[in-house]
Amino acid sequence: MTDHHSPHPPHGSDSSDSSDSSDGSNGSDTEAGLRDRWHDTLVAARAGADGPDPQPYAENLLARWAEPQRRYHTTAHLIAVLDGVDVLAGYADDVHAVRLAAWFHDAVYRPDRSENEERSAALAERALPEAGVPDAVTAEVARLVRLTVTHDPADGDRNGEVLCDADLAVLAGGPQEYGTYAARVREEYGFVPDEAFRAGRAAVLRQLLGLPRLFRTPHGAAEWEARARHNLATELELLTSSGTA
Repeated sequence: MTDHHSPHPPHGSDSSDSSDSSDGSNGSDTEAGLRDRWHDTLVAARAGADGPDPQPYAENLLARWAEPQRRYHTTAHLIAVLDGVDVLAGYADDVHAVRLAAWFHDAVYRPDRSENEERSAALAERALPEAGVPDAVTAEVARLVRLTVTHDPADGDRNGEVLCDADLAVLAGGPQEYGTYAARVREEYGFVPDEAFRAGRAAVLRQLLGLPRLFRTPHGAAEWEARARHNLATELELLTSSGTA
């Protein structure tokens, strides 16, 4: 995610190899819960229409979220975004579309590539009609996935506000949670040299801090904005004190 609204640093070369494997989930119980959530969301999004067994689609998506190159964009992140959507569900116009977009928003992910969101949206456009989701819902899911390039929903885009706030809610974590997030982002970009990473990450942090608001929903603005800004400022200070950034 190279846009200035993304909480991650610029991408490196497309020729980089994937890094070693990492634990992206909390075990079989967590995966079972995710399968249940996928089943319920897909069935609800079909709005009574028939469709194929949801299970193979869940397995495909979970395999993607567990790929070895991931350190931050793992099933743990998927769960966090889905939990955030649950918190903000009352603000969405179509919460089922938002939940499907959460599942797909980083389904295609390589830290050394710049087209992840577009490829994730294209995956949704292929898979969801086959899974029995109406065309209008599929189009909305793909639009929302593409919106995560910028995290900049238009005024009145309630679905976009919910997805983007849920995706960025990690920025408002407690000190340990935020520290873990920052460390995992660094691991995910392990192919980038330290100096280049510090410079890229610091630029992202400065741009985020320069935004008039990070969160668009009333809950996000009231509950997450101040803590997220504190975390971003603290990380920026640590980065700039540890080297040129």
